[in-house]
This record gives sequence, C-alpha cells and structure tokens, in this order.
Amino acid sequence: MVASAEHLLKENFGKSLADRDVHILDPFTGTGNFIVNIMRQIPKTALPHKFAEELHCNEIMLLPYYVASMNIEHAYYEATGKYAPFEGIVLVDTFRTLDPPQTEFAFLSEKNTERVERQKRMPIRVVIANPPYNAWQADENDNNRNEKYVRIDERVKETYSKDSQAQNKNSLSDPYVKAFRYASDKISDCGVVAYVTNGAFVDSMSCDGMRKNLAREFDAIYLLDLGGNVRRNPKLSGTTHNVFGIQVGVCVTLLVKQPGKSKDAPRAAKIYHYAVPVDWRREQKYEFLEAMVSAAGIKWKTLKPDKKENWLDLGLCEEFDEFLPIGGRDVPASTSFPPIFFHYSRGIATSRDDTVINFSQETLAKNTGKMILAYNEQVAAYHRLKKKPIKVEDFIDYESGTIAWSRDLKNDLLRHRKAEFNNEKVRPSLYRPFTRSWLFFDRIMNEEVYGFPEIFPKLKTENRAICLTDAGSEKPFMLLATDRVADLHLVGAGASTQCFPLYTYTEEAAERRNNITDEALKLFVIFYDTKEITREDVFHYVYAILHHPAYRSAYAENLKRELPRIPFVGKSSDSAPAVFHPATTVANLRKGKRVDYDPAFSIDVFEAMAAAGKKLVNSHINYEAAKEYKLKRIENKDLPLDWRVEAMKLSKDKSAIVYNDFLTLSGIPPEALDYKLGNRSAVEWVIDQYRVTRDEKGQIANDPNRPDDEQYILRLLGQVITVSLETQKIINSMPQLNQR
Repeated sequence: MVASAEHLLKENFGKSLADRDVHILDPFTGTGNFIVNIMRQIPKTALPHKFAEELHCNEIMLLPYYVASMNIEHAYYEATGKYAPFEGIVLVDTFRTLDPPQTEFAFLSEKNTERVERQKRMPIRVVIANPPYNAWQADENDNNRNEKYVRIDERVKETYSKDSQAQNKNSLSDPYVKAFRYASDKISDCGVVAYVTNGAFVDSMSCDGMRKNLAREFDAIYLLDLGGNVRRNPKLSGTTHNVFGIQVGVCVTLLVKQPGKSKDAPRAAKIYHYAVPVDWRREQKYEFLEAMVSAAGIKWKTLKPDKKENWLDLGLCEEFDEFLPIGGRDVPASTSFPPIFFHYSRGIATSRDDTVINFSQETLAKNTGKMILAYNEQVAAYHRLKKKPIKVEDFIDYESGTIAWSRDLKNDLLRHRKAEFNNEKVRPSLYRPFTRSWLFFDRIMNEEVYGFPEIFPKLKTENRAICLTDAGSEKPFMLLATDRVADLHLVGAGASTQCFPLYTYTEEAAERRNNITDEALKLFVIFYDTKEITREDVFHYVYAILHHPAYRSAYAENLKRELPRIPFVGKSSDSAPAVFHPATTVANLRKGKRVDYDPAFSIDVFEAMAAAGKKLVNSHINYEAAKEYKLKRIENKDLPLDWRVEAMKLSKDKSAIVYNDFLTLSGIPPEALDYKLGNRSAVEWVIDQYRVTRDEKGQIANDPNRPDDEQYILRLLGQVITVSLETQKIINSMPQLNQR
C-alpha cells in the first residue's frame, strides 16, 4: 500500500513520499508499521528532515504508543546510525481531535497537547492507515464498543447519511466509515488516501451516500477487493481465505484528489476496481500483493455508477422498482405506489440474550429476576448520590457480570426508570428458525422492542406475521411466518429481521386493526376485477410470491439490497404462462389503456398462489403439530437408553444426525435439506440451536431438553423434516411464473 501511495503521488503530483512538502499521517498507527515502511521508501539523505517535520501518527492506547515509538525510532537508527526521538507521534483519539478542546491526554504532558495542535495545523497530503471496524458492536460491557464523536458524527450525518436512500443506516456508525470521512476532510484540496478496511462500503445499500460523496470529492478511486467475507459466503473460512483471519471482506482503497481545485469544489472520480478470485486462499492473496507491488501493476476495470450510486454491476432488475412496496417506510416520496403493509417492525433486540431468552420458563424467570434486582439497586444507588459522576460508566457495576449493560439501559438508569418482573412479560418467542424459546418482553430489559407492542401487545394476542431478512443483510434472503414475538437476528448475526403482521392492535389489545392497506387491497381488486379478494388473501399471496423460485431467482440481487416489492401475476389466456405485472398496469387500466392480460384467467393464478401461501403459513407456524418423519434409529448397545441432547451433529454426507452417544438417526431425505433459511436448512437450524450451553463457570445456562417430554427434540427433528418436505412440495405445485 505504501508503494501504491508513492506511485499515485508521482503520477498525480510529480512528487514522492520524500518530498519536503508532503506531510504523511497514519491516524490509526497500531505498532507504527506504516510509518516504518514509509521511512524505508525515503532516501536516507532526505530522511532526517522527513522524520523530524513531516511524518505524523496517532495512537489511542498507551502501550501501543510506546511500542510504535520504539519501532519508528529503531527504524530511523537503522537507516541513519543515529538515535533521535520521534516527535511526530501523538497519544490521542484521532476522532477527538475534531472536538475541541483536546485535553484527553493532557495529564501526560503539555508537549503531547502541543503535538496534537501542531498536527492539526499541518497540510497533510497523504493519509495511510488500517482503521478499526466494528459497526455492530453493541455490548456496552466491552471496552471496544463504538464511541460517539460530535464533529465526525455530524460530518457523516450531513454527507454520507444525508445522501443515502437506505432505510437502515446502522453501518454508517462503523469507525472505518468515520475514518474515510476524516481523511477526506483532512487532506483538504489535494492528496492521497490509502486505507485497508472492511470492503462492505463498495456494494452495501446503506453506503450508497458514502459512495456518492467519495465520487464527488475525489478525482480517482482505486478499489482492490481482497474478498474473504465469510458471512456472505459460508463456503469460505476466515482463517483460510481472509487476509486478516476475520469474518468480513477486506478492501484496499486508494483515493486521489488532484491539485488545481478548491477544497469544496465538486469532482467526478474515475472509479477503478479489481477483485481477486473468490476462492483464493490467504497465501495466494499475499503472493498476489507482493507480485503487484503497487497500483501500477494491476489491470483495473473501470466502473460506472448507476442512478442509485451502485458501483458494481450487481444484476439488479429495474422492473423491481415498479412493483408494490411491501412496507410503508420503504416508499419514496416520488412514487405513487401504495405499500401493502401499513405497519412493520424489526425483531426484538435484547442486547442480553443470555439473560432474557431461555428454553426454560423457570430459568428465564430466575435469571431475569436476579438482573432486575441488581439493576434496580444500581438505579437507587446512583440517584442517592449528591454529586453525580461525569460519565455514568464511572459509576455502574461492570465487575459482577450480573447486569448486561447497553446504551438504552444506561439511559434508563439516568432517567430513574426501574424494571419490574411480571409473569405476563414472559412470552413465547421465535428466536431462530423453528426454535421456540421464552422471552422476557420488557421495554427496559430489552434494548429495543420496536413496533412489537402493536403486534403482540398481550401474552395471548392472536396474530401472524411474515418475518424476512432486512435490506442489506449479509445472509441470503429468507422468510418465515410466526404467531409470536420474533428475534432481531432470526437467522443469526449479520442479518436483521423485519416483520409484517396481518393485524395491529391498540394499547392493551383493546382494538384490532387490519394491517393490509386499503389502497393496496383496492389495486388487487382492480387488477383481478373482483371484490372477493380479502386482506388475508393478499397476506397469503405475498407469502407465496416471496417463496416462488421464479421470483427469488429473478430478483435475487434486488432482495439483497432492499425490502421486497410485490408484483401482480396475470395471464393473457388460459394456455399462456403467468407473468409479473407492475403497479403501473392498474394505472393504465384506470386510464382505459389496453393491457396484456385477462383478469378472468389471472384470478385463478392469484387464488392458487394465495392457497399455497396459506398452506405454507399454517405449516410453518404449526410445525410442532406436523406428523413426525420417521428416521432410522441406530442404537449403541453398550450404553443405556438416553434421550438427552448435549450437542447434535450432522454427518459429513448429511444423511444422518448424531443425536447423542447412544442414538444416531439416519435416512434424512436429501430434498429436506434443500429448504433453506439463510445459510442453513431448517433441519440444520434445529441441530444448531437445540444444544446445551454453559456459562463461564461451566454451569448450564440454557438447556433445550424437556424433563416432562424427553423425546421432544427427537420428535421435533422428524416434524421439521416433514415441514421441509411439505414446503418443497407446496412450492413446486405453485403456478409457473415468468418475467415479462
């Protein structure tokens, strides 16, 4: 990366890293490796001045600060034969340098503060770094949780966030995104940024505004995609395929801002991209980087952003935008298409699953009661203080581990809000696919309940909802119907869940309201020319469409980036195949224009889809009532009868389940594993989730075994296999659908 920065400096500025007026900053230095590598590129005759005046780096932790200082000073000694202290390193949180006054480390020495101010005055021309990235860090007990920064957060909000069309912008809180914003502002009118970061911003829906700003703030953008995103591609291994051994993809980004324009002058970047083969192992990537040396050695592909600020050709289908939006907040102001569902909600985010979710009601009540007691004591103790600490973190109890602290729980403490245990709050929930647990449903003990108080306001509220992966998910698109509260991460980390209910309720379930909008129902009535269509028909039709192979295949890339949009299906004759129709078809009908379908033949397709959707909904919600698929039981005759599960395993050929040491179940039909929810089949979800987990002391924390129903898990496996086979059968029986 240092060689690439050198190459781009010479190509765009006629300068090198050794030039006297090229100030270089590593704002996230770590052990100082980037600065050391830069020093090795600089001629020894030019190094003393560069070392003393124009090399800068920051470190936020004291020990790495000393390590970086020693590494840099030793590299200087090796090059010159003389020792000199490195005055360019600063002990500081880089993002804090934008929030005056800068006094966080003033206790060390006035000189450190002077170095901060000196660095802020320097005309930085090169920013080179490997910024941290942890957008989804939510554990407030973790010292590495995301920090809040006034100025840099404002800059991200007024640029990247403002220009984004995404509904979910959580990933813009990631430190590496802030690092891009920081560097873009830092180099002012001209310079080079060279970063190694999470590569999600290149194609993430939530980073469309970030891409737009980068493209208009720089003259050239080089993207070297090193792949290794394990969350998107479960066939990969972080330790084998990722250059850092992590779960997210890695990208080397080079940004060039050429001289000749003012700082805020609009630019139009030429965007260049190269991606290494997806299946390359770590060693192959290292060899490639060593062989290429710099940006000059790579055969770049030029990218042209589309109207939605997508840089990569993702195979998106434009007609998808013409279908009915599934939810109200997903409707741009410029469209006249009504949403199908008025209200929808993300799944429950607890921030303390280990305490407020459990297979056992009794254990859940015990765990939650203990935490509520400890939390209420903390609330009372804090508000007894005459003089409150500046930061609540300086007061609260982290050491005992009794309370799983989170942002909202800290705010509740500050607001003097106490928690209360109530049996009505112990609710049945859908934690993972075909995994039912008990949840303590509470506004204080859950980080976010979102809109679920309107969906399931009481313990026995009757409702059903379609749960599906949110826009920008790292997991493949999936959906599953539920009649209970659903978890935010229904298909695991890297994928949040949106839930679309058939009904909503007022406070205390006093009144039930239809959630299929009048406007959407009216369009279905007009398109199919019948008033017999009900809101439940539309609900089931949506569920069927979202399962249909033709729809999932045609709009696979769209479903990765945004919430579903629902087409009408229509036929022009009895023998013609059904095709997807946009919402504009109804508009044309209203205008008296001729359309290429016949309602009389089309209503049959709709009814068949709605019937299939109803079967799927009932099957997926009532899976515990399904007939058990009989697997062959292979017993270990040397061991006593044992129905208890510790941790099940699927055999390598996926034809058998090692239930426990006593029992193995064989004869899994291969087609049962074709029913996928995210990266796993339904059967694999049961195997993964129904296991005993233990706490740090080795004590059982969560046990799926039922003392009063010893064969429940065994029976569940057979039932989920039956449901998987039935699901495939229903899907295959749906009418054939084609794109227009």
